[in-house]
Amino acid sequence: MSHVSPVKDLSPGSDPGPGRTRPDACPGALRAHQAADGGLARVRAPGGALSARQMRALAAAAAELGDGHLELTSRGNIQLRGLAPGAEPLLAARLAEAGLLPSTTHERVRNILASPLSGRDGQGAWDVRPLVTDLDQELRARPELAELSGRFLFTVDDGRGDVAGLDGDVGVLALDLGRAAVLLSGEDTGLRVSVEEAVDTMLAAASAFLAERAARGSRAWRIAELIAELEDGPARILTRLADRLGRAPEPGPALVVRPRQHGPVGSIRQRDGRVAMAVLVPLGRLSAQQADILADAALDGGDELRVTPWRGVVVPDLPGDGTGHWSSTMDSHGLVVDPASPWVGVSACAGRPGCGKAMADVRADATWVTRRADEGPGTGLPVHWVGCGRRCGRPRGRVVEVVATGAGYEVTRDGHVLARTGDIEETAAAVDAARRDQ
Repeated sequence: MSHVSPVKDLSPGSDPGPGRTRPDACPGALRAHQAADGGLARVRAPGGALSARQMRALAAAAAELGDGHLELTSRGNIQLRGLAPGAEPLLAARLAEAGLLPSTTHERVRNILASPLSGRDGQGAWDVRPLVTDLDQELRARPELAELSGRFLFTVDDGRGDVAGLDGDVGVLALDLGRAAVLLSGEDTGLRVSVEEAVDTMLAAASAFLAERAARGSRAWRIAELIAELEDGPARILTRLADRLGRAPEPGPALVVRPRQHGPVGSIRQRDGRVAMAVLVPLGRLSAQQADILADAALDGGDELRVTPWRGVVVPDLPGDGTGHWSSTMDSHGLVVDPASPWVGVSACAGRPGCGKAMADVRADATWVTRRADEGPGTGLPVHWVGCGRRCGRPRGRVVEVVATGAGYEVTRDGHVLARTGDIEETAAAVDAARRDQ
């Protein structure tokens, strides 16, 4: 399967790639990363699933222990920033009471992305929600898999192709007739398994990665890093996995999965007549008050929320006659429910003051530029604002990047600098041109 070359993961706790010389320091719920604005904790929510009560617990923790906001990540997880020294034990107790910390040994490896509308709108081959639950339970039940890094990512795609292209290490992509394609590092392996075999297969693939890593004396955190170290890395992992499954890859052309540029926004009619409301959170930064509003909406539906990898939240199972009220409420509190909003496709790293390496308050600048837009989502490419050349949080696929330099911004696309700007007006014009002129 061909796909866009992966972008190096340089978010908190990482380093530039293969050839690791230190243990994984990825933040979790029990171990915070020390950022410029205080501790940063990351809470894993497999498949992005939260109840109203859990969302309220996170909002309360952010308000009382952190900076008052939740950050939604590109893996459907939730971060709390601005934690005081020593706040981790109190945060852990709150999370455990809310059912958000079912394991202390495996809490950082519960990175599972799943199609957020699966089982609701009829677009997938089958409902993957039960697989996410089973995968999380079985992952926590296997002590050896606690050795996975906090970066290792599972993807469970219901066939629509929305999460399969999002840089997963191990994944399944639902096909017809109750079968699934097995993916390694975003590539179709040719292996096909049944729905019933999917969870065991994904865990076997993770074990095959750990076995090959140990055999090579590597400290790679992800399959793509092991591939970069070993020219025959993919074949070795696939051979181990095929041996465990007792089958060979099927002949035929490989499936091609492309990164999804952005997630759903707006009201989506479900098969049962109810409505799922897909809400975009500008720059992925959710205030405690906004989180409480989402929890209120969830209680009007099926008491479920799905955090998406596009820094949004899906509120499913709402009554069809209540969407007008909730659309108005979300909009009045700064949450986006209009698919034509200029916020669609806009993302940013933490920037100043949260990151000590950042050269600008990129969130403030991105907000200023986006709010002055008089049209929809650029009618073109997504745009990602970053505070330095590390480009943290960059989305997959083609993206216009706005990189702070200390003297302004560089606007880049496809690896080429299109403009160097010295003030925000120039930056706004350059970003608009780069998004539209492809």
